Amino acid sequence: AAPHPNAFLLVTHSRRSPPASSSTGSAYLGPTTSRPRWRSLPRPAPPARARPKANSNIPTPPPAVGPAMRASVDEAGALLARSDSAGRRRPSTPPVRSAWPRPPGARGGQLRRQSSSFREDVGHAASETYLVSRLTFSLLKYLGVGYRWMSQLLALTIYAILLMPGFIQVGYYYFFSSQVRRSIVYGDQPRNRLDLYIPKDNSRPCPVVAFVTGGAWIIGYKAWGALLGRRLAERGIIVACIDYRNFPQGTIGDMVRDASQGISFVCNNIASYGGDPNQIYLMGQSAGAHIAACALMEQAVKESSRQPISWSVTQIKAYFGLSGGYNIHNLVDHFNERGLHRSIFLSIMEGEESLSRYSPEIVAKKSSAETIALLPLIVLMHGTEDYSIPSSASQTFVDVLQKIGAQARLLLYEGKTHTDIFLQVPYLYFYRHLDFIDPLRGGRDPLVEDILNVIHADDPIARQKIALAPIPRRLVFEWQIKLARRVSPF
Repeated sequence: AAPHPNAFLLVTHSRRSPPASSSTGSAYLGPTTSRPRWRSLPRPAPPARARPKANSNIPTPPPAVGPAMRASVDEAGALLARSDSAGRRRPSTPPVRSAWPRPPGARGGQLRRQSSSFREDVGHAASETYLVSRLTFSLLKYLGVGYRWMSQLLALTIYAILLMPGFIQVGYYYFFSSQVRRSIVYGDQPRNRLDLYIPKDNSRPCPVVAFVTGGAWIIGYKAWGALLGRRLAERGIIVACIDYRNFPQGTIGDMVRDASQGISFVCNNIASYGGDPNQIYLMGQSAGAHIAACALMEQAVKESSRQPISWSVTQIKAYFGLSGGYNIHNLVDHFNERGLHRSIFLSIMEGEESLSRYSPEIVAKKSSAETIALLPLIVLMHGTEDYSIPSSASQTFVDVLQKIGAQARLLLYEGKTHTDIFLQVPYLYFYRHLDFIDPLRGGRDPLVEDILNVIHADDPIARQKIALAPIPRRLVFEWQIKLARRVSPF
């Protein structure tokens, strides 16, 4: 019989006389009444366990499922899949979802899927934070240390602190609302993701706004559109906030390609999320307005010249440009005076020779009548006290479009700065009636109102429902708005 795993060799000096055949102090197995000294024997290997029978109710996993994969992030933020040479998952590998189909009635899968999704969100946020940190130091090499840049950074910090209570509330909505679908991948580049804001009542296909956020081509991020996404989703509009590579991760050509690919994803896939593919609108704010306009004009030129395209300009019912610049030639000196140095801006725009190519106003002037005929309604919105990009930038673009036969209109907001109509005003109140309180104090939301009037131009019942919508509570106190407006670097 095999020895018991806990068997021990007892070595003792017995008080009794040992057997005659043994010498004093010899080792023997067996009980003893004297104090023993214990020495461990080598533990035998455990017996092999019997392999359980296969569960016939669970099918074989798909053949495409190979070794467990380990996701890691390279310095550019791109996801790479790796496994070790033996096909085993490495100890540091995060949990991988099982490839086995779950039997019907199993209740634990939903919780695991939710937690896995949350882990993916956290991992993605961490990788993007690391990426942005590296890019920030790269950007500092371009900026150097100057008084203008440092003062702008300080003003931006104070501005963000003053509006932080509102940012926190919107951030809570962004991360925890069931109406927000975050970081949907639309391409193969690190920043090719978008967020979807979906109305609660999506029993029928909803209109869609594809939104390209601003950020001076340097600090743009899809989450900057959370407030707009929330406001429009509450009015029955699906909003897709498109992220894109910023400088120095990419230049203007990369940004336009990313935005165009994101628009293509929306046009070709939004029906799967409850959107109406026949009611898609394009919108951009600040640098995002410039990027979106470039993508729109570039696509119209390709389509009119019969080049291969992944989405059609005719799928866009209208373009909304908020506080944008459309003739970059005329803005180089202005941006230099505002703190975006000429050398940096020309690096973003791929050199002075590329300024015309990435100026939608100049492209429109040179375009054929067939190209212009493809363009949708273009609605430009601008504050009259915008010092970051003067309202004349929108005015001249509208004038050019109207002269060449395009549908274009300009909406000017008296007394509004670069961020008033997009950020500060909506934080105060939402509108309920069309003539509600002084617009300078944000008593109504003229931006959302004007967007919805275009979207629902042929639906008076929808406009009436919007006008009677309840007023959400205030998010930021009046004194914070006043101080933030005074220190705003925009």
